[in-house]
Amino acid sequence: MNDHPHGPRSAEPEPKFRVRARYTDSTITVYQAYRPEIGRPAARTGRFPSSWKRDRMTWIKPSFLWMMYRCGWGTKEGQETVLAVEIDRAGFEWALRHACLSHYVPDLHEDQASWKRRLRQAPARVQWDPERDLRLAPLPHRSLQLGLAGEATARYADEWVVGIEDVTPLAAEVHARVRAGEVERAAALLPVERPCPIPDEVLAHLRA
Repeated sequence: MNDHPHGPRSAEPEPKFRVRARYTDSTITVYQAYRPEIGRPAARTGRFPSSWKRDRMTWIKPSFLWMMYRCGWGTKEGQETVLAVEIDRAGFEWALRHACLSHYVPDLHEDQASWKRRLRQAPARVQWDPERDLRLAPLPHRSLQLGLAGEATARYADEWVVGIEDVTPLAAEVHARVRAGEVERAAALLPVERPCPIPDEVLAHLRA
């Protein structure tokens, strides 16, 4: 259990801004939640259906527990189907390189006008929200949320997706264990998320 990302930690504090994810040498897994009419066909075919709107910003999240916080363990209306989307890591890093922070940070941006201009032009945006524990309470460190629009949305759907899995049953099982007070058993079911070795220059302009 000691090496589990949501179990006991070492004495070294978790950096405030770091991407933690389930990943391989070539892919990274992100999470989204949709209504069943979109989520189920996506998981069945490995591609988003034609009803999936390409003209809207889509947010992807490497943190399973932050997705659970956002979708209420798959109980919120319109978010009943939770998807684990395995995508190309090079594509993920492309989005980060071309992303803009979703809020203005004086130390990172020349001025508010240039930040707003960059935000309008960027095909991706990043926000860092408090990571969540098994009870969905906020933790001191942050979880990356990556919003894709325009070119990034098309690349995501057409080029980056390697596979799509419906993890709604997993969400329900983990939630049931938490409700029953079986926190260790719930933690053992979680996807193993490790610090993802993303080059510093890819994230430098996004660490708020």
